[in-house]
Amino acid sequence: MTELNEALERVKQASWLKRPAVRAAFELLDGGQGHVRAVGGIVRNTILGDPASDVDMASIFTPDEVLDRAAKAGIKAIPTGIEHGTITLVFGDETIEVTTLRQDVATNGRHAEVAFGTDWEEDAKRRDFTMNALYVLADGSLYDPLHGVQDCLDRNVHFIGDAAARIEEDYLRILRFFRFFAYYGSGRPEAGGLKAAAKLKDGVKRLSAERVWAEFKKILAAPDPSRALLWMRTTGILALVLPEGEKWGMDAIHGIVAAEQELKWKIDPLFRLISIIPPQADKVNQLAERLKLSNDEAARLQKWAMQPPIAPETTAKDVDKSLYWGDQTAILDRICLDLAGLRQKLKQDQNMELMAKIGALHQHMERAQAWPSPVFPLGGKDLIAQGVEPGAEMGKILNELEQFWVDEDFQPDQAALLAKAKSDGLV
Repeated sequence: MTELNEALERVKQASWLKRPAVRAAFELLDGGQGHVRAVGGIVRNTILGDPASDVDMASIFTPDEVLDRAAKAGIKAIPTGIEHGTITLVFGDETIEVTTLRQDVATNGRHAEVAFGTDWEEDAKRRDFTMNALYVLADGSLYDPLHGVQDCLDRNVHFIGDAAARIEEDYLRILRFFRFFAYYGSGRPEAGGLKAAAKLKDGVKRLSAERVWAEFKKILAAPDPSRALLWMRTTGILALVLPEGEKWGMDAIHGIVAAEQELKWKIDPLFRLISIIPPQADKVNQLAERLKLSNDEAARLQKWAMQPPIAPETTAKDVDKSLYWGDQTAILDRICLDLAGLRQKLKQDQNMELMAKIGALHQHMERAQAWPSPVFPLGGKDLIAQGVEPGAEMGKILNELEQFWVDEDFQPDQAALLAKAKSDGLV
C-alpha cells in the first residue's frame, strides 16, 4: 500500500468520524449530501498520523440557517463568531465549530472582509496553506481541491497560490508559516514562502502585540522550534519579533530541547523564551511591555533576570536559603537553563569536571523541585505575649530571629526561638 493510500485509509477509519457529536453534526447539516465537511487541523493531523481531537467543519449553510436547524433539532448553538460565519454547536462535553464557506472580499494585512458562499474550491483558496485546505465528508472520503494531501505527506508547508498575496491578506501568516514549519515541516522551508516572508517581513510591525506574542508563543511550544527559529533569524524576522535577543543568540535552545526530551521536562514556552534573551532586567521589562505579556509572564521573566545563578558548587544549605528568601520558579529556571547548557556542552567535550558540575546542578534542581517551603513558626502575636510593643522594633526582632532560624536549617521551633530571643535580650 502506498503512503497516499495509507493516509486515505487512516482518514476513512478515523475514530473521530465515529464520535456521536461528529455524526450528529453531519446529520444536522446534510453531511450525506456533502453540505458540511470536516476541515483543517483534524484532517491534516489524521493524514499525518499525528494526534487529533477538536473537529472543525465548513458548510454551505449560512450562520442563520445553522442556528435555525440547531434550534429545531434541540441542539445548543452559540454564535461565537457569527460575523465571520462561525457557529459553535454544543453536544454535551464536545463542541464543534461550523463555519460557512467564505471568500475574501477585501483585506488590509490584518483583517479580512468576507462574503459567504457555496463554492468549496473558493473556500479552499482563501485559506493559508495547502495542508489546511483539506476536507473530509461524512463517509470518510477526502476532498482535496488544491492537491494539499501530497504537501501534507511531504511535510511541505506550502502557501496556497501566490505566497506574497496570501501574506498581504494577513501579515500574521508570516509567523504562521514558521509555526507550521516548526510543527509539521521537514528539511528546508518551502522556497517561495520563505522568500515572500523575508521580503514582506516589515508587515509584522503592523500587527498588534497580542497577535504577535500569541503566535510566537505557539512557535516556542512546538516539539522542537529550533529549525523554525533559525530560519526566522536568517530572514531577519526573529529580530523584528524579539530584538532583545538579536545579539544574544539562540544556540541555547538546542540544549533546552535536548534536556526536555532526555529528562522528560514539560515543554514550557516561557522557559524557552528565557533561553534566547539576556538576563537583564531592562531588556526583560522592554520585552514584556512591547509584546504585552500577561502580568504573570512578565513577573516570571523579571524574577528570573534578577535571580543570581546557582553555581554547581553551591552547598545544599545555601540552595535552601536561596529558595526560602527568593523565588522558587526563578531559581529553577536558572538551574535548569545552566544544566541544559552544560549537558549540551558535554556532548562536544566529555570530561570529568563537566560531569561533576552536571551532577551537582541536577541535585540542586531536584532539591528545588521538592522544596517544602517551610513556615516561620513565630509571629507578632507571640512577641506581644512576651511584652514587645508592635512597631518597627518588633519587625527588627522578627527579622533577626527569622535569619537565625534559616541559618539553623529551619529547625528551631517556636519555644526555641523565644528562648533565643530572651537569651539575646531581644524580649
